[in-house]
Amino acid sequence: MNDSKNPIGLFDSGIGGTSIWKEINSLLPNEDTIYLADSKHAPYGQKNKDEIIELSIKNTEFLLNQNCKLIVVACNTATTNAIKELRERYDVPFIGIEPAIRPAALQTKTNTIGVLATKGTLNSVLFHKTVSSYSNLTIIEQVGNGLVQLIEDGKLGSVEIDSLLKTYLTPMLKANIDCLVLGCSHYPYLVPQIKKRLPKSLKIIDSGEAVAKQTKNILEINSLINKSLQKGKHTFYTNTNINVLEKILGTEHKIVNKDF
Repeated sequence: MNDSKNPIGLFDSGIGGTSIWKEINSLLPNEDTIYLADSKHAPYGQKNKDEIIELSIKNTEFLLNQNCKLIVVACNTATTNAIKELRERYDVPFIGIEPAIRPAALQTKTNTIGVLATKGTLNSVLFHKTVSSYSNLTIIEQVGNGLVQLIEDGKLGSVEIDSLLKTYLTPMLKANIDCLVLGCSHYPYLVPQIKKRLPKSLKIIDSGEAVAKQTKNILEINSLINKSLQKGKHTFYTNTNINVLEKILGTEHKIVNKDF
């Protein structure tokens, strides 16, 4: 049975989902969390649907074994390819993350938005279903090949990333986008580099804040909010070197290298 004092679980194909974790921790500072970075198998965006489902099941079972009361699939590719199967298989609330098309649709003036995401997300049935409901928009899709791996390799701010961003963003700007949707939880860490290549008037939109609000909402609906007044405790697991997580999170959190 789920207990309100049990932790929130999160998983991603690597460190990217920590951008979601930061939003959740900011909104729900008294909740304990367990984060799973499956960096050994990153990026998920290059894998087929069956592989993504298999990895998502493995990650979910790891978190359930840690008594997590709710699981955040902090990965666009895993959400769009596997969350339906996870919800059917396990009796625990799941929160997904997918490209924030709706906020962009509400803010665009040119009716042209860009979506930078992985191949796995852009090719998914769920993404195409979402896009099809916005027939009034021109949506410029761009696969961000190579970006996740460079982030996982600790190369934020690098010339390699800047070169890829130039290649990916230039056609979008020529198409007159006024909103850029970041369709991968890794990509918020690229915002400083992205901003250098975009006009200040162009809005950059990610899903982090919305996911945090939905997490709080589902916890409240299921009477799972931790009423403790103490700050939450947080454990981060990774199946590769902990150095990149330390760079992102600092050294004040418990980071564990564990093969899974």
